[in-house]
Amino acid sequence: MSHSDMEEEEAPDVICELENVQGLVGALTAVRWKRHQDAVLELSEHGIVLIVEESSCLQAKVYLKRELFVRYDYKSRGRPRFGVSLGHFVDCLNAFSLPGQSSVIQIQYPGPDMQLLLKSVDSLDASICAEIRTRIPDTAAWNYNFEPAGATPLTFTVKSAALKEAIEDLEWPGSSIQIILEPDPPSVTLRAEGHGDLQIDFMYYVNSELLVAFQCDHRTSFKYKYKFLRATTSNMPSSVIKENRGSKLSIGRGGMLKVQHLVSIAKPLHTHVDAVGYQQPGRIAHIEFYVKPEETED
Repeated sequence: MSHSDMEEEEAPDVICELENVQGLVGALTAVRWKRHQDAVLELSEHGIVLIVEESSCLQAKVYLKRELFVRYDYKSRGRPRFGVSLGHFVDCLNAFSLPGQSSVIQIQYPGPDMQLLLKSVDSLDASICAEIRTRIPDTAAWNYNFEPAGATPLTFTVKSAALKEAIEDLEWPGSSIQIILEPDPPSVTLRAEGHGDLQIDFMYYVNSELLVAFQCDHRTSFKYKYKFLRATTSNMPSSVIKENRGSKLSIGRGGMLKVQHLVSIAKPLHTHVDAVGYQQPGRIAHIEFYVKPEETED
């Protein structure tokens, strides 16, 4: 075996570098809904996907496309998949984040003992390194199998800040939230029932600044556990609110709810956002939540 063959065989599956650690911390924190939480990382030539789930009823994915990284060297012939503690991962990343500075972090997998290795690469003072123990995932990720409910998608886009506020306002201990879509007049209703009932209405023609897009051809109604619905917005990064972004919600076959957010991963001093709040695609992390309904359609 030649020396070059040995080097190729020993090369890590992935070595990547990212400019803005704080942006990554914000994206991962968005899917951290409890203190002790495991996550699964899947690596591919297209980027990194982090998956967390609970009770086969709630799943979240953070998509970090390779365009987000200033360097992305992928050598694996397969698709490595491993588990980490999400809290430990976020805490380690925070150690590399300095307020007001855009530091470059290198992420490598695997290390000599199958660790996830983190290292600062642009510090003039000292180099910071961290090792995160990984594990073999217990089970395969829950297959959410999201499919459209019909020929016309059931979907709406609402300002993220308004969605977060509405869900917080509807809190009842142990309650459910009913989401109702009406085609005429076009509207979305979020309703909670407890000792009384409370509902928040988004009217498409009246609240077009909040409900910015709407598509529905028949009345649709499903209920979701409050704690799962709240997890989709409870740790939304402040950048999403500041940039006045929208969140897209879709209801699929059987009432499966998909909630999508866009989170900026960009150098703080050089972020460019145009008048309608869009950035170049390579600077955005996509976050998706999937929530199973409590019951079948009315």
